[in-house]
Amino acid sequence: MEHTNDLEIFLVATPGLEAPLYAEAVENRFQNAKIVPGGVSCLGSWSEVWRANLCLRGANKVLVRLGSFPAVHLAQLDKRARKFPWSEFLRPDVAVKVEATSRKSRIYHAGAARQRIERALAETLGVEISAEAGLRVLLRIEKDICTLSVDTSGDPLHKRGHKPAVAKAPMRETMAAMFLRECGFDGSEPVLDPMCGSGTFVIEAAEIALGLHPGRSRKFAFEDLKNFDQDSWNEMRNATSVKETQVVFRGSDRNSGAVQAASTNADRAGVSTVTDFQARAVGDIKPGHETGGLVIVNPPYGARIGDEKRLKSLYGSFGKVMMSRFRGWRAGIITSSPSLARATRLPLLPAGPVVDHGGTKIRLYRTETLR
Repeated sequence: MEHTNDLEIFLVATPGLEAPLYAEAVENRFQNAKIVPGGVSCLGSWSEVWRANLCLRGANKVLVRLGSFPAVHLAQLDKRARKFPWSEFLRPDVAVKVEATSRKSRIYHAGAARQRIERALAETLGVEISAEAGLRVLLRIEKDICTLSVDTSGDPLHKRGHKPAVAKAPMRETMAAMFLRECGFDGSEPVLDPMCGSGTFVIEAAEIALGLHPGRSRKFAFEDLKNFDQDSWNEMRNATSVKETQVVFRGSDRNSGAVQAASTNADRAGVSTVTDFQARAVGDIKPGHETGGLVIVNPPYGARIGDEKRLKSLYGSFGKVMMSRFRGWRAGIITSSPSLARATRLPLLPAGPVVDHGGTKIRLYRTETLR
């Protein structure tokens, strides 16, 4: 198996969360990491590609750049696509889906460009082209340069693989992990989410504390690539030992169905021994015996006119409880509304960057340790 160390690896970030993904990549010793539009790029071998999929909590996808060439018209694209060394990367027996984009280029018709790539693949390698294929080849034409990449993840990486479908508009695992990081969480302190829904923040925090890799129980598209080595991959996936932790990660919600779902999810994720979920209202939360930690919450934002007034009292009661019972703790609040954040009356630090949460613009509002 060849170990080229100079593959260009691109980690796709949630817009607004590039900085914590970069910090995570650096912490995990990915080489030459830098923030670029849309995410973080780094360099590494194919085994580094597998490792990125296995262990990075904040990446939505891991793409690998296969190569690039200039082309100013479709005939040229056709010719160069047929000469491209597809057989180094792809297997003739695995179907692929091709996607293309074009901007600021003389080849402006992305659909026609995509067809040229599909034909080249089918006719030079004998690959079946299918819209349902789990393996995606991506063509990006920008300023007449054609760049070919492969999506090595398959399903988006927030699908950790051990969690069933969940409550409405939940916080994605990748985002939750990056917000935890932005709050300074490193796995060594308790976390409480008093509006836990299906338990995403609590479960991510517990996994971080136990050193469990987010991709440990799922399949990836790279397993269908030419140079995939099952034995090496098994070895990498099984190499980590679970850390010990004395910390308990708690979630509560006034909806007992959510609490039930969160407990089931924690169980499936293998973190039920260090998590605890209770049905209770925000006004009834209190710390355990711990003297400090992080309370993180993603309360409702209120999309409809008239919601704000009702929600202000929810945010207000959260702030009151924090100030009266949670001295020594920090708070992190994720919301789309600055006035709702202010309704907590907590001593908020400047808001974090705008993050795109399924079309809603949200931000993280944090406090220092409450005195």
